[in-house]
Amino acid sequence: MGDERPERPTRSTRATTRAPSRAARGPTPDVSPDGTADSSDSGDGVTGDGSSAIGADGTGGAGGIASGGSGAAGAGAGGTLNPGVGAGGAHVTLQDVARRAEVSLATASRVLNGTTQVRADLRERVLAAASALAYAPNAHAQALARASSQSIGLICHDVSDPYFAAIARGVTRTAAEHGLLVMLASTFRDPAREVDYVAMLRAQRARAILLIGSGFEDREWERAMSAELDPYLRTGGRVAVLSRHRSLRVDTVQPENREGAAALARALLDLGHRDFAVLTGPHTLTTVSDRLGGFRDALAEAGVDLPDDQIIGESFTRDGGYAAATELLRRGLRATCVFALTDVMAIGALSAFRDHGVDVPSQVSLAGFDDIPIVRDLVPPLTTVALPLEELGERVMNLALREPARRSRVERITGEVVLRASTTAPRRWRAG
Repeated sequence: MGDERPERPTRSTRATTRAPSRAARGPTPDVSPDGTADSSDSGDGVTGDGSSAIGADGTGGAGGIASGGSGAAGAGAGGTLNPGVGAGGAHVTLQDVARRAEVSLATASRVLNGTTQVRADLRERVLAAASALAYAPNAHAQALARASSQSIGLICHDVSDPYFAAIARGVTRTAAEHGLLVMLASTFRDPAREVDYVAMLRAQRARAILLIGSGFEDREWERAMSAELDPYLRTGGRVAVLSRHRSLRVDTVQPENREGAAALARALLDLGHRDFAVLTGPHTLTTVSDRLGGFRDALAEAGVDLPDDQIIGESFTRDGGYAAATELLRRGLRATCVFALTDVMAIGALSAFRDHGVDVPSQVSLAGFDDIPIVRDLVPPLTTVALPLEELGERVMNLALREPARRSRVERITGEVVLRASTTAPRRWRAG
């Protein structure tokens, strides 16, 4: 087929695991005006180790990248922003109190705030620890807790992935136009960490929270995330997400992953392929479920089977694609066409095929999904399903800036199959 379509296609839009430990821990608190934390959860106060939550005194937390129009800010991992001051002048944080009392940060916050029921034994331990450490909330942190925020929390799976980098560019550009600062965090596809980051952004009074990674097909994660987002939304916070999140009733920009993968399958069938393999990511991700499901369904409609042993699961990274393609070769390459569920995995697969002396496309065709910018410059250029990545970021940011609606809004974005030189007719068809 050749690289006959070098230009990016026009796209249409239409509006329309690890099991996370936080589900057992309960929601992380909001920050109350006295500078300590509060929570809508009135359970027994046992919420795990709480080591990655942000205390009302401004302590703790994992680092992030903040970006906006002309400035950037971020807290280093575990950094202390506004510690309390002990009687001897030593800095004492809420985290210190929680650690000494052997409770979570959230539980220590509830006790010191005094507005939420906590078990008597936990309360006594926290008060004893605070007294022993001469802990007092920091007045400056209290003032910050009362202030309204002009920050936007942007949570992705991996900012080093060009897919997320392009989407983040669209978010930050739109935020800068509105004078807003974007704080960016990577979860590395850890569902518990994603819930933790949402809790931190609640504590920091972020104006809006954007989740731009795939949702997780995990009931425990869904409950934990809802426990964080529901009280945030009730108090005026805004939430928008990218991709399908099964149970979250929030505004969504939804790429039509299932439809795009099905369209790609039909295009590859039209080239004459009948033997396929798929390089996939973690099955707990909704993106994996949608793309693999759409591709497989379209093959089935054409009477083509996709054997289970030709579906290789690995991480959604370049190295994951390399490892998956290497495993496919170890099993004996039968497929005439390999579909990697992301372009980043396809890049790794292309390197693996090259390192093992397998030529693309004369010996095997290769296709990806997303159309990250670099794939047009590969040798050969990659066939893919193109999504308007920066536009996705702009749209999810704009949804978060709009006034809330009575019902959550969904904007669906269609992908476009782009056939490039990495796919061609299988050899037996060319010979015929």
